[in-house]
Amino acid sequence: MSKPVYIAFEGGEGSGKSTQASLLAKRIGALVTREPGGTELGQALRHLLLNPGEAPIGARAETLMMAADRAQHLDDVVLPALKSGRSVVSDRSAYSSLAYQGGGRELGVESVRVVNDWALDGRWPQLVVLLDCDLQTSRARLGKSLDRLEQEGVDFHRRVRQTYLMLADAVSDDDNPTSWVTVSSNGAIDEVEAAVWAEIGDRVTGE
Repeated sequence: MSKPVYIAFEGGEGSGKSTQASLLAKRIGALVTREPGGTELGQALRHLLLNPGEAPIGARAETLMMAADRAQHLDDVVLPALKSGRSVVSDRSAYSSLAYQGGGRELGVESVRVVNDWALDGRWPQLVVLLDCDLQTSRARLGKSLDRLEQEGVDFHRRVRQTYLMLADAVSDDDNPTSWVTVSSNGAIDEVEAAVWAEIGDRVTGE
């Protein structure tokens, strides 16, 4: 690999992000991490954000808490790894907030983008792999114990998926700092892994 790359896996619940992020990181020798929860502060925020037993959180407060997690994650995990010459593969990134809070919570993608761009000081992932999975399949993959976001209704998750697809379609926008690839994740793990590698292998190895 010629230069370290900051890669994020995005997608709805049950789309296989965690699994595929780990598989890719192992293949290319990258650091694997996650948002929220990739730092000590992030772990505390993740508990508050996802635990259904915690106090209710308003949509704007949720957005700001997610942005705080990402600011800390960038400073403590992403930038140090990249500066040391190691690529980073993250299970979610600030683009999740554009989809979940901007689309799902209907706060508006551009408003949420502004908050996160400030939190990241403009340092967005260089490459996003969107794992697109139909809602029926994604719901079937979830366990019985659902976190606060997983418990949201079908309309919420439909808006999230639609927003992700919109973001992926906007890669030609000159203001978009990230390259996107979209891979269907309806299939088996090894099939999805092969499809991901076929799309991005040359990019991350520099071949």
